[in-house]
Amino acid sequence: MAVGVFDLFSIGIGPSSSHTVGPMRAAAVFAEELKASGGLGSVAGLRVDLYGSLAATGHGHGTMTAILLGLEGFHPELILPGEVEERLASIAETGVLNL
Repeated sequence: MAVGVFDLFSIGIGPSSSHTVGPMRAAAVFAEELKASGGLGSVAGLRVDLYGSLAATGHGHGTMTAILLGLEGFHPELILPGEVEERLASIAETGVLNL
């Protein structure tokens, strides 16, 4: 059986992909399911609770950044570095997530 580099490594924002790739994917799935269910129009706010190692080290490892971007529909293997800073600046300035 052949094993490629993409079978061994995940592509995503860092510095700790274990604290960003999974949370970004989970947030993106949540947002996609919210849209598909028709519940998006009734959302006025959103709260994210972290547990375990994500709660203990998430801020320093970029977990909240990954979650915000995932909620906006970005996926770890597709987001461009320039998009990360652009979206974070917009979210910070406006206080609005584009679900």
